[in-house]
Amino acid sequence: MTSLRSTVLRAAGLTAAAGVLGFTWAAAIEPHLFRVRRFTLPLLPEGATPMRVLHLSDLHLTAWQHHKMTWVNSLSALEPDLVVNTGDNMAGDVLGHVVETYGALLDVPGVFVLGSNDFHAPQFKNPARYLRAPSEVAAANEAREVALPTEDLVDAFESRAWTFLDNRNVPLEIKGNRISFSGLGDAHMNRDEIGPGHPEFDEMSDLALGVTHAPYVRTLDAFTEAGADLVLAGHTHGGQIRIPFWGAPVTNCDLPRDRSRGVFEHRGTTVGVSAGLGFSPFAPVRFACPPEVSVYDLVPGRPPRL
Repeated sequence: MTSLRSTVLRAAGLTAAAGVLGFTWAAAIEPHLFRVRRFTLPLLPEGATPMRVLHLSDLHLTAWQHHKMTWVNSLSALEPDLVVNTGDNMAGDVLGHVVETYGALLDVPGVFVLGSNDFHAPQFKNPARYLRAPSEVAAANEAREVALPTEDLVDAFESRAWTFLDNRNVPLEIKGNRISFSGLGDAHMNRDEIGPGHPEFDEMSDLALGVTHAPYVRTLDAFTEAGADLVLAGHTHGGQIRIPFWGAPVTNCDLPRDRSRGVFEHRGTTVGVSAGLGFSPFAPVRFACPPEVSVYDLVPGRPPRL
């Protein structure tokens, strides 16, 4: 009996120690292990000039995250030809820090959409609720939300080299390539305006690129039906806390959990979902899902459009 009791106590002690180590890793170490995920995608037509796209998402910046600010500020060394920002830049009224963090990237041609945390500061939510359904839609709870300087954020980005894409179609030329952009507002807030003529792409473009914050299936379907070659999104945080050898428990939208990050095909369209750079200050952990940006080297190889 004494031996059994000792075994149980030892097992309980090891379990508790593993829990402490796991929490320490998730809260103090992994959130600082920033990485660049690289993909080569043959999505340009023959004869087009290869180009590099840097995909940023879910910065969720707070004023004390100096390591994150420094790392993101250094990304201009990747020499992107285009920057795509898929929203959720702020975790409070930190617009000045956001602009300083992006730094020289704001002078690279870019496009951006907004996420819910560009409109309202994050609030505490019971983490268990994410296991049942996507978190509350912020637009339905504006009376208790803390507003952020959304218009100032848009103005700050547009005063440099970035173009606002929420529910807009915009053509740009990058490295001699004609790119047709179409953006949708944040579907998590029901701000995606899907309808006749939107999203829409120029059939004569070298690349049809859809951009949105939350990759709800309806938004991916809309981009696919409009003829997108590539769709970029964020929002999922890659699950944020992933279970080794199993993956993300949730995506915080209706996207299947096995598509919570990375590049995959949706009805013939290439989709890139970034696990993002941050987290809500009320859930300041990442486990088996380090913060990331994505680099897509786009090269010729796409068959001609029918």
